This record gives sequence, structure tokens and C-alpha cells, in this order.
Amino acid sequence: MAAVGALRQTARLASSSALLQVLFRAVTFGLNALTLRYLSRELLGVVSVRLTLLYSTAVFLAREAFRRACLSGGAERSWAATINLLWLTVPLGVFWSVFLGFVWLHVLEVPDPSVVPHYQAGVVAFGLSAVVELLGEPFWVLAQAHLFVRLKVIAESLSIVSKCTLTVILVILYPQWGLHIFSLAQLLYTSVLVLCYVVCFAKFLGSPEATKKSFPITRMKGLLPNWMADKAFLNWKEAWLTWSFFKQSFLKQILTEGERYVMTFLNVINFGDQGVYDIVNNLGSLVARFIFLPIEESFYVFFAQVLERGKNVKDQKQDDVAMASNVLELLLKLVLLIGLTIAVFGCAFSQLALDIYGGSMLSSGTGPDLLRCYSLYVLFLAVNGVTECFTFASMCKEEVDRYNFVMLALSFVFLCISYFLTRWHGSVGFILANCFNMGIRIAHSIQYIYEYFKESSYRPLTGLLPSPFLILAYVISGGITVYSEAFFCCDKGWMSRLIHISIGALCFAATTITMFCTETKLVHFVRSQFLSQYMKKGT
Repeated sequence: MAAVGALRQTARLASSSALLQVLFRAVTFGLNALTLRYLSRELLGVVSVRLTLLYSTAVFLAREAFRRACLSGGAERSWAATINLLWLTVPLGVFWSVFLGFVWLHVLEVPDPSVVPHYQAGVVAFGLSAVVELLGEPFWVLAQAHLFVRLKVIAESLSIVSKCTLTVILVILYPQWGLHIFSLAQLLYTSVLVLCYVVCFAKFLGSPEATKKSFPITRMKGLLPNWMADKAFLNWKEAWLTWSFFKQSFLKQILTEGERYVMTFLNVINFGDQGVYDIVNNLGSLVARFIFLPIEESFYVFFAQVLERGKNVKDQKQDDVAMASNVLELLLKLVLLIGLTIAVFGCAFSQLALDIYGGSMLSSGTGPDLLRCYSLYVLFLAVNGVTECFTFASMCKEEVDRYNFVMLALSFVFLCISYFLTRWHGSVGFILANCFNMGIRIAHSIQYIYEYFKESSYRPLTGLLPSPFLILAYVISGGITVYSEAFFCCDKGWMSRLIHISIGALCFAATTITMFCTETKLVHFVRSQFLSQYMKKGT
């Protein structure tokens, strides 16, 4: 059955993505920790918040809608028209880069040149890097739609390692270069990323493997814009769907990067505090980037291929509906348990993790409280990623348009809450506001999923209900580790720290054993879909 094959390929993509990201980014984790000891908090704040926001906003607004629309099509499509549509991301990216660059240079507060030199060059470089990355968009969508298992992760990981390596070398040898260091590293990152895709497709197209798979593109010229005399230049169904997603993506970007917009435009905290917040934010989001994001992106493709967008459950193939429901239930259970584990154990080990990673600059002040709150936020991220993954893969155009109004209201409320919570509780207020934001989005998606399956016998939302014995294990482990942190950590020497770590390891082992005993269906799903390829290699 096609749905079974899609599930196997999707699970393989997600598990390979997660594993490779852990392996590659372990290197960047160490490189970043080394760089941290050579830079000022102010420089980190400008790079991590101000300039990264410029780059991410330009890229997101230029491509996110195109990605969602073009990944929703079935096998019967004109890929030439889809590729023509995807190339529109480049001029759109140029527009957003120029417009945002003007705002960043002439509207926002400019950092003190004696503290953060070469700010203007940094704005230009980060805007240019956004355009460079968009040159690889047709390659990315084609690879994702055909489930190229390792290309995406290897390309991203190699580019990140290259960026971090160059940053460390320049920071140690030429610290006076300031933002020139990060500008060159950012341009290297996007160049390596696009080059990996180009080289891979140059080798793949025309090969026996491509012929065997009946790949729709036969040569590199087919990945360029092409005027077809007998066919429409664009896939207008995808184009209109792109417009709907574009209106939504604008609002989603505000919700996703809301705290950075508040920092950038309202100046609620200084550049130094912004730097500390971003470091903690990056540490806290490691699991989201390593595990949740690959699962969300891969299973979005699965749901979009198995289910017909906008159709009622009763009007679809019941075997495919049953599989989609079962996969959704188990995915919800999987990410929920991962999120609960992070929330419970992250609370007791935040200060120790920050002290090891960045020293007293991070482990003192608000750093530990930030990471503790972020551990709770990871739980919200986990559930929201999977629920929205299914929701956006099955919504019709009209439902997407209606959801845009919900996002509009939510964006306004979120920004207001971010501003007031930050005034009240500093940078911790940003994370609390994000928890509220994710909670509302989860509630909307849960309501949609409930209505979607209401007329069937399937109840995938039961995946959000873990075993009572497992909940009890989490509560006991959380209480023991919090008490252990208060008694042994973190200013009583390394022996006390090791005792605290050992107690945490024992609690984690007990929780994991309880999970294996109570969630047997989930364990079978993970072993059969995510781990089967590695188990086969080992036999």
C-alpha cells in the first residue's frame, strides 16, 4: 500500500534527520562554547537577536508559504510549473532583504560602534545571505517531496559546522574584526548549504538510480525557470494556496519570533541581556531542533500525501485514514513523553548545564530561571509541532484563510502579553508569553483534529493521555531531583555535582523503565518505524 511506503520513508527521514543532527551539532555545541569565552555580551546580542532576526524574517516571509503549498501536491503534477513558482522566492527575498535592511539601518537604534563595530556591513551581509539561501529553494522542495533521507540534514550540518569553525578561527585570531567575523561566517553558511544541494542533484539527475525511480526531472536545466508553450507557466492552484499560506506565514513569523521583535523594536532589554537570553534560548531549543523539527517536517509530508486536503474523513480511503489516525496518536504520545522528560529533569539541571557550558556569565543572574522556564516551554513546543503538522497538512484553502484571522488576533495578544510580562518579570516574561501563545495554538489544533475525526471511530487525541503510573514516575523523579539540586548543586564542588548527576541518572532510568512497561504500543511503533533501519544494520 502506498501509505505504508510513505510512512516507512517518512519515519526513516525523521529518525535519520534526528540522529545526524545530534552527531553534527555536537561539534558545533563545543565550538560555540569556546567562542562564548572570547566575545562580549553586547556583540552576542546584536548578532544573535538583531541580525539573525533580519535574516530569518527575510527568508521566512519569502519561502515558507511556497514550501507549504508546493509540498501539498500529489504525484500527478507538473513539476516544471511548480519549480517556476518556487523561483519566485528569489525576487521576493530580494525585496524583503532590501526593505528590512533599510529599517535595520535607518529606523532601529544603531549599536555603539566602539562596542559593536561594523554594524552596517553586518546588515548588508545578513540580508545578502538570505537571498543566497533562497537560490536553493527549488532543490530543497524537490528533495523533501521525494523523501531524500539524508541530503537535507547533511547539507545543513556541514554548513553549520563550516560556519562555526570559521567563526572560532576568526574570533581567536582577529577579535577586532567585530561583526565582519559573523558576516563572513553567515555568507559561508548559506553558500555551503546551497552548494550541497546543487552538487547532489548534479550527480543524481540522469543517473541509473534516478531513471529507476522515474524521477520527474532528468537534467539540471529542468531545475531552472522554464517557459512551456503547451502548459501553464505556473501551477495556479499552488499559487493561490501559496497566497493563503503567505498571509498566514506573516502572522506565524510574528508568533515564532515575537520576543525578538519586541526586543528589537521596543528596546525592553539591552543588547547584553539579549545575548544571554538568546544563548539560553538556543540551549533550551536543542531538543526542538534535533528531534521535534525533523518529525514535524517529515510527517507533514506524510500526512499531506496520505490524506486528501479538504476532504471529509468519510470520503477518503479508510485504510489511509486509519493509518493517519494511528500515526498521529503515536506521534502525539512520543513528543509528549519527550517533552515531559525535558520539563521534569530540565528544572533540576538548568543551573548545572549553564555553569558547564558558559561559566558564571550564564549560571548567575536570570540564566537558570530562563532555562527552567524554557524546559516547560519545550513541552508546549512538542505538542504544538505535531498538532499543527497534521492540521496544516489536511486543511483546505478556505480553512487556512479562516485560520489566518485567528492568527491575526493571537499575534496582537501575544505581542501585548510579551511586552507587559517582560516589564513585569524581565526576559523570563518572553518565555511565559510563548507558553501562552503555544497553548492557544495547541487548543485550536486539538479542536480541529477532534472535529476532523468526530464522524469516524478514530480518536488520535488519546495520544495526549499517558499512563497514570508513568505520570506518577515523573512526579516522584521531579521531586527527588529538585531536592537533590538544592542540597548538592552547584557551589559545593565537583563531587557534589557528580552525586546530583548520579541521582538524576537513576531517576531517569526508573522513569524510562516505567515508560517501556506502560507504553508498549508506542515502543513497538518507535522500534518498527524509527529504529528498524539501525536494528537491521546491526544484525
